[in-house]
Amino acid sequence: MHIRKLSLVALAALAACTAGVSLASSHREAPFITTQPKVDGADFYLFNSYEAGRGGFVTMIANYLPLQDPYGGPNYFSLDPNALYEIHIDNNGDAAEDITLQFRFKNTLNNGGAGITLDIGPDGARKKVAIPLRNAGGITGAAADPVSYREEYEMFIVRGDRRTGKREQITMAGGGTTFTKPIDYIGEKSLGNAAAYDAYAGKYVYGINVPGCATPGKVFVGQRQDPFPVSLGTIFDLVNAPAAVITSESNAAAFGAGQIANKNVTSLAVEMPTGCLTAASGEKVIGGWTTASLRQARVLNGKPDSGLQASEKAGGAWTQVSRLGMPLVNEVVIGLKDKDKFNASKPKDDAANFADYVTHPTLPALIQVLFGAQAPTNFPRTDLMTAFLTGLPTVNRPGNITALGTGGPLAEMLRLNTGIAATPASAQNSLGVVAGDAAGFPNGRRLGDDVVDVSLRVAMGALCTLTGATDALKVGCKPADAPAGAVEFVDGARTKATDYKTAFPYVNTPLPGAKNF
Repeated sequence: MHIRKLSLVALAALAACTAGVSLASSHREAPFITTQPKVDGADFYLFNSYEAGRGGFVTMIANYLPLQDPYGGPNYFSLDPNALYEIHIDNNGDAAEDITLQFRFKNTLNNGGAGITLDIGPDGARKKVAIPLRNAGGITGAAADPVSYREEYEMFIVRGDRRTGKREQITMAGGGTTFTKPIDYIGEKSLGNAAAYDAYAGKYVYGINVPGCATPGKVFVGQRQDPFPVSLGTIFDLVNAPAAVITSESNAAAFGAGQIANKNVTSLAVEMPTGCLTAASGEKVIGGWTTASLRQARVLNGKPDSGLQASEKAGGAWTQVSRLGMPLVNEVVIGLKDKDKFNASKPKDDAANFADYVTHPTLPALIQVLFGAQAPTNFPRTDLMTAFLTGLPTVNRPGNITALGTGGPLAEMLRLNTGIAATPASAQNSLGVVAGDAAGFPNGRRLGDDVVDVSLRVAMGALCTLTGATDALKVGCKPADAPAGAVEFVDGARTKATDYKTAFPYVNTPLPGAKNF
């Protein structure tokens, strides 16, 4: 699909969810979060469910703990029981959460706190000794599986402010409040081939009863293959690729799947009825973002007791340390000095704290230096402010927002119009709205949406080019402001809906730590 051939209306919609600067998912994007990988938010997806028979549902997928090497034993990648993982929904356009889904994890050693033990020593003097591994045999999901500890979690829904609103527990459809996370894909000897692991992990897709919702939803928490292909090494080595690759759609396959395709991630996937997320006012647009928080204080014990994560005691108020809405905002939009600040911030404060990074972005200037493509000259970048902070009218802008800073705050988040029906996987176009697929990016974000190519083009002024001399798109710029606005910028990595599963939780089976010989 050549951007020069796109309609004005389609290209306008493209901008709604782009900061103009997405190159990948968000991995190790801020100084502090590099020290806390278990709470590092990697990607957020928000879309109208397209699994057959699931019309009227919305899927949210929050990925954490990125860059997991499949062979990362013996501990692998459990989530942090001293953390609070959250998905937030704003359903009235005021940039504050109206609904929050909370996840709390608990990792418990089996056998009364001993884990798996073996009898070691001669007859008459044998001792039970804990093994150093996660498992001592094959795993099928049975209660008697020889696993050293269980990874469990509870879920809550909060309506109103995330800390002071009404908090209620989410339960399993069949009763119970404690959910179990499948063990990571240690390898084929422990868990069988990909089909066997799929069958095993499928046992941990739960129906859920959400207080205040008449219809049950679904949840799955577990390891998955990182769904966003990109070559991070190439990108962050000053986009180490020839200009002919970066600026031509015909050369789009040059990077292949990229390095992240060889990594796993941990997904928190939830599907809920649309009516449980939208406002009673009838507003169809919802905004979403994810966060992770840690306790404000931590005391380290130099002589810890036996157990799991026994070296620390955490306490005090929850303190947000990770935030993610649209992809890669903190990684390539926010300046280095403000990255930790962004991770601790809320969308409602974006205009006061981070406006300069949108109105005067650095990425287009960097592309100009590296490849000679002229950066847009309109300042402030009202086209990016519209795309980044409000959503586009008639596509995914809440009804209360009538212009930049009018009717509602300027705030970064992923926005979805729940009133636009989902497109089946077989008919989805990876360029989403740009290619006439109104259910795709920037109307939320599906796994197969190529947000990279779309965002690169918007960063370099595609909206200014297509809005025309009369500014038909109302983005506050004109073609002369964007000399490179029609260039087909690409990152090279390809993605499409049929690369992923077509049913909940949609994200692909993780890569195994080892194959059978």
